[in-house]
Amino acid sequence: MAWVRELRKKQQAIEVAQLGPYRWDLPPGFPYPNVPADNPMTEPKVELGRHLFYDRRLSLNQKQSCATCHQQEHVFTDGRGRGLGSTGQLHPRGPMSLVNVAYSPVLTWANPNMRSLEAQALVPMFGDDPVELGMSGKEELLFARLKAEPRYWRLFANAYRDEADPFTLANITKAIACFERTILSGDSPYDRYRRGDDPNAITESAPRGEALFFSERLECFHCHGGFNFTGTVDYYGKGFSEVEFHNTGLYNLKGKFSYPEPNLGLYNFTQAPDDVGKFKAPTLRNIELTGPYMHDGSVATLSDVIDHYAAGGRNIQAGPYAGDGAGNPNKSEFVKSFSLSPQEKEDLIAFLLSLTDEELLSNPKLSNPWSVKVSQNLTSQVRYRLRGEVARVFLEDGSIALYNDAVPGLMSAMRPPKAMEFLVPDREQLKRLKPGQAVQATVRRQGRDFVLYELRPATAIGSTTVGNRNEPVSPMVHQ
Repeated sequence: MAWVRELRKKQQAIEVAQLGPYRWDLPPGFPYPNVPADNPMTEPKVELGRHLFYDRRLSLNQKQSCATCHQQEHVFTDGRGRGLGSTGQLHPRGPMSLVNVAYSPVLTWANPNMRSLEAQALVPMFGDDPVELGMSGKEELLFARLKAEPRYWRLFANAYRDEADPFTLANITKAIACFERTILSGDSPYDRYRRGDDPNAITESAPRGEALFFSERLECFHCHGGFNFTGTVDYYGKGFSEVEFHNTGLYNLKGKFSYPEPNLGLYNFTQAPDDVGKFKAPTLRNIELTGPYMHDGSVATLSDVIDHYAAGGRNIQAGPYAGDGAGNPNKSEFVKSFSLSPQEKEDLIAFLLSLTDEELLSNPKLSNPWSVKVSQNLTSQVRYRLRGEVARVFLEDGSIALYNDAVPGLMSAMRPPKAMEFLVPDREQLKRLKPGQAVQATVRRQGRDFVLYELRPATAIGSTTVGNRNEPVSPMVHQ
C-alpha cells in the first residue's frame, strides 16, 4: 500500500505542476481536461464564474443569463429546438449541452475556429447575429451593474488577488469558462453498471441495446464513441485532439445547397461544397433530457432519431424541405440503413436512457447561487451512515484511514491493524480530526473508491447520533 501511495503522490506532483493545485471532482475513469495556461483553475474563479453564469445582469434587459439557455434541470440545454434571444429573436440552431464541455476541442455545432470557452463566452454577451444577451457596445453598463452588487467586490477580489481592478472583460470570461469546465457528468446508471459498482443499475434490456449501439451493424459508436460518447474530444495528455463533423442525411434539398440556409454546417466556415450539412456529433450522455434533437431541433423523440438512422437519412416528401436525405452526396459513410425488430429498438432506447446522470440535475455546486430555493430533485444514489475510529489522516491526499463498523449492503467491518481508506472531498473536515477519534459520516461508493460526506467527530453529533444503525439514508441537499 505504501508504494501505491508514493506512486500516486509522484503522479499528483507532476499533474499539479502542469495543471495547477485545483482539486478536480472527476467521475471515476475520466481524464483531466486541458486547461489554458493563462487561465488556471481555482476555486475562487469557479465560484465567481458560477455567479456570473446565473446573473441576469449580463443581458441588456436583465431578464436572461447564460443559464437561460443552459438550464441545470435540462442538463444545461433549454429544452427548445432553437434558441431564443433576449430580444425575442429565434435562433437557427438549438443550444448545445454544456455537460463535459471541458473535453470539447471545438465548440458550438459547426465552428472549427471556436476552440476556447473563454472566447466563446463573448459570443452570447456581445454577438448580434443572432442576438443572445444583447450587450453589444454596452461594456461599461455591464461593469457598472456588476460593481453595484456588493457580493461581486469580494468574489472578484478573491479570484484575481494580484489585480488592482479585477473588473475586466477578460476576467469575466475566464471565470465563466472555469465554472463551465466543472459541469461534469459520469455517474449514470450505465457508468455504475460498467464500473461494477451495481450490476443491477440498468435494466435487462439495456445491455442488449449496448451491444447494438457498439455493433458494426448500426455503427452508432463511430460518431458517438469513447468515454464521452462523441468523436470530438480532447484531454490532458492526449496525443492529439479529435475533431469530427458529419452530415447525417437530415436534408437533401434541390438547388445550390442540400441543407436549408443558414444552417449549412461546416460549409459556413470552409466554403467547401463537401462540407455542406456537416455538424459536430454531440455527446449522448443525458440524451434522454436534451430533446428535441439535431442541430435545429427538427427531430422530436429518440424513437424518431432511431428511425432516421435506420432509414439511412430522413425522407421529407412534401414542403419546402422535400428531399430524401439518404441520397445526400455529403452524407457520412457511417449513416446507412439498417433494420430493427420492435424489441431491438426498445433495447437500444433502454441503453440510451441508461446514460442519464440524475445527480447532475441537483448538484448544488452547479446550481444558481442567487436563488434561495434548494432543488428538490434529489440524487437517486443511496448514501449510508458509517461510524468508525480514525487510524490516520492523509490531508494532502484528501483521504482518511478508518477502523470502521460494518455497513450492511456496502462493506464489512475493518478492525486493527487493518484500516479502510476513504476519500474526503472537503479537506476542512479532515483538518479537525486526529487518530483515535470516533467519527460519523455518510458514505457512498464511487468506482473502486468509497467517499465520505459530512465527516465529523461522533461526539459532536449530539441527539442525531445514529449508534450502530447503518441503514441507507436519503441523499442530502445543501445550499
